[in-house]
Amino acid sequence: MNELLKGIIDKFFKSNQPTSAPQNQSISQADVEALVDARLKEHASTLPPTSQEGDTSKPQVDDEDYFLTAKQIEYALTLLEKVKNDFELALDPAKLTVKDLNRLIAFNRYKNKGTLVNLVKKGVLRKK
Repeated sequence: MNELLKGIIDKFFKSNQPTSAPQNQSISQADVEALVDARLKEHASTLPPTSQEGDTSKPQVDDEDYFLTAKQIEYALTLLEKVKNDFELALDPAKLTVKDLNRLIAFNRYKNKGTLVNLVKKGVLRKK
């Protein structure tokens, strides 16, 4: 009977599972770097391809480099009428961009000749 009680008490106080002490598993620096490189390559493969700085096959387009609509071209030509004594349009009106229109608007609003000089440098306007 003592053995039976001893067996029951042992079952309650001692488990069959080995007690596991927290094990600190060290990871080498090379393993960490390899894991990070693998994750970066995995992430880079999911991104859409972008052009590099040296890649000149596809010109990068800013938001302001879009060509104008017909109504915007009309408005740009009316703004050019105000400076027709000093400047004339050097290119086809259909090749004007939003950036050019914004510069013309800036000149009309602030009367800053520097904006017209920038348009001359770009080849949009020609001095008479």
